[in-house]
Amino acid sequence: MKNFKKLLERYRIDGYIIPKNDEYFNEYIHSSKDRLNFISNFSGSAGFALILKKKNYLFVDGRYTTQAYQESGKKFKIVTIPNRFPKHVLKPSKEIVLGFDPKLHTEKQLNFFFKIKNIRLRSIKSNLVDMVWKDKPKDLIKPFFSISKKNAGETSIKKIGKVKNIILKNKTDYLLVTAPENVAWILNIRGYDACYSPIPNGRLLIRNNGEIDFFTNLKKLEKIKKIIEKKVHIHDEKKIEKVLNRITSKKVWIDSLSCSFFYKSLLTRKNKIIEKIDPIYFFKSVKNNTEIKNMKKSHLTDGIALTKFLFWIKKNFKNKKITEISAQKKLESFRKMHSSYKFPSFNTISGSGPNSSIIHYKASNKTNRILKRGELYLVDSGGQYSFGTTDVTRTVSLDNKSNYIKEIYTRVLKGHIAVSNFKIKKNSTGSQIDQIARRFLKKIKLDYPHGTGHGVGYFLNVHEGPQSLSKKNKTNLKNGMILSNEPGYYKAGSFGIRIENLVYVKKNKFEELTIAPIEKDLISKKILNNDEIKWINSYHKKVKKNLFKFMDFKEKLDLARACSPI
Repeated sequence: MKNFKKLLERYRIDGYIIPKNDEYFNEYIHSSKDRLNFISNFSGSAGFALILKKKNYLFVDGRYTTQAYQESGKKFKIVTIPNRFPKHVLKPSKEIVLGFDPKLHTEKQLNFFFKIKNIRLRSIKSNLVDMVWKDKPKDLIKPFFSISKKNAGETSIKKIGKVKNIILKNKTDYLLVTAPENVAWILNIRGYDACYSPIPNGRLLIRNNGEIDFFTNLKKLEKIKKIIEKKVHIHDEKKIEKVLNRITSKKVWIDSLSCSFFYKSLLTRKNKIIEKIDPIYFFKSVKNNTEIKNMKKSHLTDGIALTKFLFWIKKNFKNKKITEISAQKKLESFRKMHSSYKFPSFNTISGSGPNSSIIHYKASNKTNRILKRGELYLVDSGGQYSFGTTDVTRTVSLDNKSNYIKEIYTRVLKGHIAVSNFKIKKNSTGSQIDQIARRFLKKIKLDYPHGTGHGVGYFLNVHEGPQSLSKKNKTNLKNGMILSNEPGYYKAGSFGIRIENLVYVKKNKFEELTIAPIEKDLISKKILNNDEIKWINSYHKKVKKNLFKFMDFKEKLDLARACSPI
């Protein structure tokens, strides 16, 4: 840190902003790009640091507050967003200058967090963290691969046509696609450039005639170059600056959430900029029939693995020394039994007792606990399969007898069921549903500090927009959209509860994708009404029907018990 602060003096700045993301704004990044972790020791997937000459701040949202205190609290002042923003914390009486890497921030982000009187932002092309990061891991170079129409449901040519028509409709000359997941969707390709997501890092410049320039690391294209060349012009990723500089007197569409300050600045000099959400997000969020069919297949495969794991936990925690880490590895081993499994869709949350209260907990050698009788065990996990992406949470009773916990668990379950049973109308939004999910906890003055659900990609990002079940989301829900349904409750230092299934929109209702038993030992039946009891029994009937033939003899007995009517 001492060497880093010397750079503040050298560049004549009062502070420097360090985000979690890489230059492609990926949610989960490789260690070689995790500058925030290097500087602060914070391992969560979202947040940013502000390093001042005499003070350090780490800004995180409510999901990560506890984790941030544990990992970074000694050297950083932890600030929870949206309770307070940097502009609320700083309030300088005289002008201060904050430096930033223009490729790691959007103008919108910077203005939102820092634009107040007496704060001046300075773009610094060289990244200051990289200057002091001497043992930085090497970048991973693995080849991209294509997915067939059989798995994608649509050809890349058809997708390009859709996007071209939107560009023409909006009377723009170019669309700059800066989000790599959108590149993946339109070209029907995948890669290994992000942790937990099959992301191929690259950017596209799409003309209103449908012609495309693709900027990426050419080494990664070797295996599929011939396929790609039929649709696009291929360039080395370093040439994008030169190409963008050549565009003059045009209308260029950029996405303010994924287009960096750097690229926006290049285009703004000579062109008219149109800032709107990338239309590919909307196309991608509505899954076609093939994608839905394959997602069902992936959830069946995943449900088999998770259910076997849940039975294993229940049988063995009393007699065997099972830790959070060994449990996580065991779950992974069940998933690996299927040849279509690629890797986890995010870092598995495997937390017992007080660790289960940390919303995005990551078990480490330092925090690893043995699963103990009388506690709760929360496991939030998912897999990337060659035909889909999964995400599921189950809270397991380790012979917990607390009536208080049972009441809270059942209220969380009531919220989960209310979401599942919601009647979707033409103008239904995620914010409406989020409110409904919380009402049962709010009756006893409790709540949870995260959204009720997020969008999910198809063999892509486990977190996908624009749809979500959250307080402020106004996106209308459309047929084919996939979302998580995951209300919860967390008592710091004591226990955590979350129940999560993935669902998709089908006409005027949600259809379940996740196939795995819900913990019955924590249900207080007296709190449930008849419709809720009916939902639980119906869901478990479906689970039993789908999983029965994949279980061995003892597991079939376990499944029958787990799915018996309450």
